[in-house]
Amino acid sequence: MGVVVSNKMTKTVIIEVARSFRHPLYQKVVHTSKKFMAHDELNCGVGDKVQMVESRPISKNKRWVVEKILNVQEEAVEESPAVVEE
Repeated sequence: MGVVVSNKMTKTVIIEVARSFRHPLYQKVVHTSKKFMAHDELNCGVGDKVQMVESRPISKNKRWVVEKILNVQEEAVEESPAVVEE
């Protein structure tokens, strides 16, 4: 599972998978993330939380496919103030 970071390519999204773990020696919490390119037939948007599965190599960098969208990010639509023409 991860969050869609970019969807600017055709049928391809970049998904960021974050994980946290405790360092074995220093006992400090370490946060890491990794980005994967995945094939997208579901038209994911930026900020969507998705589930991906491993697949056959589709291209040089794509080895994953988006299986389902878990959480859709609501797009923040900013309304511009109405311009009054006199």
